[in-house]
Amino acid sequence: MPDETPSDIEDETPADPADAGAEPTDTQAQGEIRERVTRLAFGGDPAKYEEFVREIASATPAGVYVILRGSSITGHKHGSDEPFDADGPGTSDLDVTFVGGDMVMLFREFHIPGIHSVPLSEQHPFASPQLSPLRRRLCDMAKRPVNLQATTSLVQNVRDATMDQPYLVLLRQPAEEEAGE
Repeated sequence: MPDETPSDIEDETPADPADAGAEPTDTQAQGEIRERVTRLAFGGDPAKYEEFVREIASATPAGVYVILRGSSITGHKHGSDEPFDADGPGTSDLDVTFVGGDMVMLFREFHIPGIHSVPLSEQHPFASPQLSPLRRRLCDMAKRPVNLQATTSLVQNVRDATMDQPYLVLLRQPAEEEAGE
């Protein structure tokens, strides 16, 4: 996998979506969302977006996929028509979620104990001391707040089935047994 660019990683979808949760398989829709995120959150600079994804990839273990959700995906704040960055450049945050693996074990604050964390954010600055350095680097890179959260594949599947919230798959780290094939 070291030869792959973030674009290669994010366009990758598992043969069976159950292998990695309910990842969206519509490559065109994912491409459109990626373009929107790049425009809104990274000033239209694909290199900044790719650097952001590489930084996350460097901290993501095998068997985990990473998604981005929220106003950078939809272009407006949840529950309103207020646009992304309505209060000025860098005022809207990015909501990054690690799905699967043991990422939830890196958190100490939860919405659902042991399976769905609160976001490591301004509101919960001590939710995951281990991920705080990554969060600081991502905030500096994006020049905006970045929230990090972890959930299990089961919770993500339930969210997909019940909430119909769009998201962008930033990357998927294959399980160790997949990487060796």
